[in-house]
Amino acid sequence: MGAGWVAGVTRARVLRTRCLGPGGVAEVAGYPTLDDALRHLAATPYRGVPAAGGGSPAEAQRAITATLLWHLRILAGWQPAAGTAAVRALAAGFEMSNTERHLAALVAGSSPSGTSGTERADLSPYRLGALSIAWTRLSRTRTPAELRDALTASAWGDPGGDSPAAVATGMRISAAVRLAGAVPDAARWAAARLALLLGREMFVVGRRLTDVSAHRAARVLGPRAVDARSYADFRQALPDTAGWLLEDVGEAADLWRAEARWWDAVERDGRDMLRRSRFGPRPVVGAVALLSADAWRTRGALELAARGGGRGDRPAEVLDGPG
Repeated sequence: MGAGWVAGVTRARVLRTRCLGPGGVAEVAGYPTLDDALRHLAATPYRGVPAAGGGSPAEAQRAITATLLWHLRILAGWQPAAGTAAVRALAAGFEMSNTERHLAALVAGSSPSGTSGTERADLSPYRLGALSIAWTRLSRTRTPAELRDALTASAWGDPGGDSPAAVATGMRISAAVRLAGAVPDAARWAAARLALLLGREMFVVGRRLTDVSAHRAARVLGPRAVDARSYADFRQALPDTAGWLLEDVGEAADLWRAEARWWDAVERDGRDMLRRSRFGPRPVVGAVALLSADAWRTRGALELAARGGGRGDRPAEVLDGPG
């Protein structure tokens, strides 16, 4: 094993200490006000959140996500090329968020992302660094049609339309399919996440996929699942790599419950990868999983604090709700 993997895995294990963990998350969730929770977080790895009295729950949650991105950029910087590529694929959600905000601005006729001198810092695009897939090119587009063309010419591929819904769904499907193929250790997560996305789109929102996105999704979930006309048929057609997530979700209206189950699996798998693996991509993927799950739970804990605190509930109870 090369020296690059030794350094990369060592950094991955160090970054594990940047997680609050279940106890820390529960403590944040138990505070009676958002300000109390923010004062607590100021002495944790999430110290970049707004000071008490200085921001809304949404701003604080975005700061949590920005902290996660910073940790992932540090992690990627210590990896050999294969490790950096894996972290980039796992972190694709940041570029999706930037692109969705940019497209929303284009549709509204306002200044594109990152070009307004009066734009507040908390709403500026995430700084992706080496984790960028095509953001530099995407950020320079000036119309929805240009944005679609830029996506088509990039690793994202054609989303099948230039509406916000088509772009958001198309990018998520593309990210899941790419992750399943490029990062074998995350293929199970990618397939299950894709099943959750399609279940919501087709049987909760009632929105058809574009032809190109449907074809892409079928590469992971199979054509029977993508072409299903009912939620029951959809669940039955899913491959084992994805079906486990919806095993006990008998109605499409209850798909929100699968979100927490997915994060539980990602966190559990990530912990095992870090503990059992030596050198190579698996511990790096595990570190990304743990950091990401911890940030997701901390965001939820801040929401609870803003609503008056968890009032002593166990973490699994207070955080397993619709996001």
